[in-house]
Amino acid sequence: MTDEHGVRDTHPALTVGEVARRSGVAVSTLHFYESKGLISSTRSGGNQRRYRRDVLRRIAFIRVAQRVGVSLAEIEAALATLGSGAPSRDDWVRLSAAWRHDLDQRMAQLKKLRDTLDDCIGCGCLSLERCWLRNPLDKLGEKGPGPHRLWIGKPERE
Repeated sequence: MTDEHGVRDTHPALTVGEVARRSGVAVSTLHFYESKGLISSTRSGGNQRRYRRDVLRRIAFIRVAQRVGVSLAEIEAALATLGSGAPSRDDWVRLSAAWRHDLDQRMAQLKKLRDTLDDCIGCGCLSLERCWLRNPLDKLGEKGPGPHRLWIGKPERE
């Protein structure tokens, strides 16, 4: 079996059970990812799914991206840019560059939330005059829904 870069894969394909065990993902999740086009398989002569080993990298990428709040739709769009074979280093660099701004904003948002929680825990809402989250007369309501004092950048509406 060769990939789209012409690299021959001399390792045998993995069964769905092997991929589940190696990736730590349930078989049903693998089937779901496949139905969404996030991963792909071929069929054996006995009609059993077989996966290339590079699927393990894709699954790791999916799991980590999900864990930091990236939606499956965003992950699907990113993986679609990689093609069907084993992604090259250049492919991953290109994907990283495309996501860099969004990931930087997510990190800044998480840091702001963490620091705000530290302040709120120490405050205990005992001093409304010092609380920077306080919203007298609902002035922030004029800006529309959402946590305006906690947002970093402009969030996308779903």
